[in-house]
Amino acid sequence: MKQLSLKGQTALITGASSGIGKACAEQFAEIGVNLIITARRFDRLNELAQTLTKQHGVRVTPYQLDVRDNGVVEAVFKQIEQAELDIDIVVNNAGLALSSDKLQDGKTENWDTMIDTNLKGLLYVTKAALPFLLKKNKGHVINIGSVAGLGYYTAGNVYCATKHAVNAISHTLRMDLAGKAIRVSEIDPGAVETEFSEVRWSDKERAKKMYEGFHPLVGADIADAVIYCATRPEHVNVSQMVVYPQAQSALTDINRTGDQPKSIFDVTKNRKDFLCLDGF
Repeated sequence: MKQLSLKGQTALITGASSGIGKACAEQFAEIGVNLIITARRFDRLNELAQTLTKQHGVRVTPYQLDVRDNGVVEAVFKQIEQAELDIDIVVNNAGLALSSDKLQDGKTENWDTMIDTNLKGLLYVTKAALPFLLKKNKGHVINIGSVAGLGYYTAGNVYCATKHAVNAISHTLRMDLAGKAIRVSEIDPGAVETEFSEVRWSDKERAKKMYEGFHPLVGADIADAVIYCATRPEHVNVSQMVVYPQAQSALTDINRTGDQPKSIFDVTKNRKDFLCLDGF
């Protein structure tokens, strides 16, 4: 099957300063896609923009953006419009988890941050971007979900809930856009080694142990899935893609080798290769 050429199109990516978002920016740039990259850490964005422009000759426009603030989201999209930049592809990647507490021990400020980023931020950005796609009746929204949005695990409560919401929004957005030539895809990664776990626990050693004893996915693996969805012929919509590392057989099951810890949260000591996670 001949893949769709995206050369000259423009992809907007949230959370592009590291991890999956950065990898998406790099792989889109490699195939000639212009970029609008956003994140809170503008210094990293600016450095990435200069590097990709130099390497691939594409236009890369960075914007500092905290997706949790709808006023800021609207202001940034107004700037994009005033700069006469177009948007063809939206990659809703910005997301995070904070701590790993059972509900009874949870901190409400952590809940608010996860809900505001993973759920409300995705809604704000999607709503602000859709007019660009609707105007030309063409485009693609790609949401980065998680296998945590397809199942459950102990102490996953609010994070799982936000990713279940991403799954629901992806499905219903596709229904809302019925009759429009706009595609909607959701990519649900398993265990991906990025800054995710370090942000979650503020503990580099604990984050490192999360990925010991098996070969996890990396940001480039998920970016490759994003590119695959985006480059299908226009009549093809990959609605959902679940991507696990080979060692992960299910949401909570990872086959580890050696004498590495088998359970980060020590939920059970009976199952040898059990992992109650989150690495994604």
